[in-house]
Amino acid sequence: MKLYIIISTLFKETGCMPGRDAFIEILRKNGLMVHIRRRRRYKTTDSNHHYRKYPNLIKDVVPHRPNEIWVSDITYIETEEGVCYLSLITDAYSHKIVGWALGPTLETIYPLEALRMALATIDEETAHRLIHHSDRGCQYCSDAYVSELKSHGISISMTQSGDPLENAIAERANGILKGEWLYKMTIPTRADCKVELTRIIDFYNTQRPHMSIGWQTPGQAHSQYGEQQRRWKNYYHPTAIQNTQQLGVYAPELSGLTEETLEEEVAV
Repeated sequence: MKLYIIISTLFKETGCMPGRDAFIEILRKNGLMVHIRRRRRYKTTDSNHHYRKYPNLIKDVVPHRPNEIWVSDITYIETEEGVCYLSLITDAYSHKIVGWALGPTLETIYPLEALRMALATIDEETAHRLIHHSDRGCQYCSDAYVSELKSHGISISMTQSGDPLENAIAERANGILKGEWLYKMTIPTRADCKVELTRIIDFYNTQRPHMSIGWQTPGQAHSQYGEQQRRWKNYYHPTAIQNTQQLGVYAPELSGLTEETLEEEVAV
């Protein structure tokens, strides 16, 4: 659907653009639909630790400006050299990836590197009005990470269970990067992976439209204020929607698209 929107924009003056279903059929007939296979799963969250765990501050909160809520997560990427771990910080309002870091281990230094990249984009006044949300993994609860947040006056929020819907936007950003790009690639080394991620994240932020922000790119939405207009159709059961709203989730298109359930046909 997103590819159709992009192509339609390019061909809107010609009057030659087929309908959505016909467009998808053209892709399928020409072998341009890719089946995403499940990959080996790596554990990235260890919440069995002695560090303090913080309450969920974003339950039922819908952001109305950029840099109001940042959501963080760690995911894995396989290369021929071995697995590596991507730490992401995504703005919950615009869905822009504002900080990221790649490392060969799950050490806290890599989430901290992503955090500092994100912090370099805002001033101290903005930081004091910011909520940082994450899972309860040891990296985000660690003394070093919590100290960095507190030194900038940032409020700390964490999930209360293992349900991915409590950190839906972060999970969705992971799923997009992997499902639309990384799962289709053979990456020789971790260094190559970092080069590819630089390109992919730039495209994600500046070129890829999102239904959840009115078919805009995250870069466009990041300069706006006020509630974003969502563009997805509601195919989900009313009970599931109600449960999602109770969790304070503002990314219901996540349904069926977490990292563990990414197995579908998508357009190249």
